[in-house]
Amino acid sequence: MSENFESALTYSSYLAVDDLLKLQKPLSEGPEHDEMLFIIIHQTYELWFKQLIHEFLQAQRVLESGDTHYVLSILGRIRTIMKVCVAQIDILETMTPLQFNAFRGYLSSSSGFQSAQFRMVEAILGRRDSKMAGHLPPAVQEEIKVITSRNSIWDSFLDYLGTRGYSLPKEVISRDKSIGYQSNNDVQDVLLTVHQKDPEAAMVAERLVDIDEGIQEWRYRHVKMVERTIGHKMGTGGSSGVEYLASTLFNPVFKDLWEIRSRF
Repeated sequence: MSENFESALTYSSYLAVDDLLKLQKPLSEGPEHDEMLFIIIHQTYELWFKQLIHEFLQAQRVLESGDTHYVLSILGRIRTIMKVCVAQIDILETMTPLQFNAFRGYLSSSSGFQSAQFRMVEAILGRRDSKMAGHLPPAVQEEIKVITSRNSIWDSFLDYLGTRGYSLPKEVISRDKSIGYQSNNDVQDVLLTVHQKDPEAAMVAERLVDIDEGIQEWRYRHVKMVERTIGHKMGTGGSSGVEYLASTLFNPVFKDLWEIRSRF
């Protein structure tokens, strides 16, 4: 009887709670009270990045199959996860600059700039440049190279439009996917037609705008949080801190969807 009890699946064993709670290992002496918050927030971000990758890859498969209703659900979930990521900054901002600097030195060369999963999210969204993974381990660089060689979420959306009978420029659809997408007037003309005559596809496009806005919101909140915590000091790991983060602001992912706004 005791054997059956011990082998039964429980909440704790299913979620590996015991292992999970051993992953928070502060390095500061004491340790400093706020280091635990810092660790848990960033570990939670990594879990959400893992889920975002999971959802984006499914969204791509569903877009390319032409399943409108399912993809609306997935894209809505992605946007909701991003809202949670933004809300976590509110928690992190309860830590004052003095509290952060009490353990910052222990972070040594580690930096959020080294988050491989966030680079993967960026790659799925369409970022294509040699700088994005050069500082990461070779195995991770190879994984990101594979992602950047195939469809981004935007390319999958264009394929979705193709399943609905829209004719898109051949040079866009058949281009080398390892090269970043550039705004295209012909694609924008198609998008205007979609908004005017195809409410279902237009809803999918607007979900992408929601996600794009969410990414920009996260970037803005992130840069302001860093600025209020360390000002314009160098970031850990040798990054330029606020200067680098600020350079990523107001850079939409799905540019064509923003550029058509003035043409409605």
